[in-house]
Amino acid sequence: MRHDLFIAGFGGQGVLLAGTVLSYAAIIEGKNVSYLPSYGPEKRGGAAMCTVVMTDGDVGSPVVGNPSVGILLNQLSLDKYGPKIKPGGICIVNSSLADTSRFDRHDIEVLAIPMNEIAMDLGDTRLSNMVALGAYAAKTGAVQKSSLEKALTDALPERNHKFIPINIQAIEAGADMIHRASTATGQTVGGMDFHKPEKPLTV
Repeated sequence: MRHDLFIAGFGGQGVLLAGTVLSYAAIIEGKNVSYLPSYGPEKRGGAAMCTVVMTDGDVGSPVVGNPSVGILLNQLSLDKYGPKIKPGGICIVNSSLADTSRFDRHDIEVLAIPMNEIAMDLGDTRLSNMVALGAYAAKTGAVQKSSLEKALTDALPERNHKFIPINIQAIEAGADMIHRASTATGQTVGGMDFHKPEKPLTV
């Protein structure tokens, strides 16, 4: 099984950390992984994007032109990378910072999640990247939520391990949004078999 995705946003949203955590989670599960970060010269506010490929076999090229999934954390990322998602794919959007009503794709599933608001409820908007990872894991089944939680130990420097519990809460909150939306709509969770709504599904 192969899973590939883009994660994109602006500097300071934890895009590269999200990709690192996801990569470590896949490694924990015995998968082969390719992680390719890309970012501007600015420390904060500039564009940040990474590509992650996870597979049971050989990865091949780390370059992905048309990913199966996009996790897009702001409007610029949605405008730039949303059109690249392959037909039948999934677009997980931070609706706190991106307007999905302007995104005209009816051949993919669009999940609009207010990640910043969820993160703020937990005490810090910087947790929105972990909310996104929890939603991704719950929706696709690419990695287990428990593996993401274990991966935080490897991805975060030891001085930040005190923040692992709150990051775990953010992952669980993101996964919970998908589970609740699945219960309400009858969509499949944990695989790529899903309905394609006529408009973005707000969860």
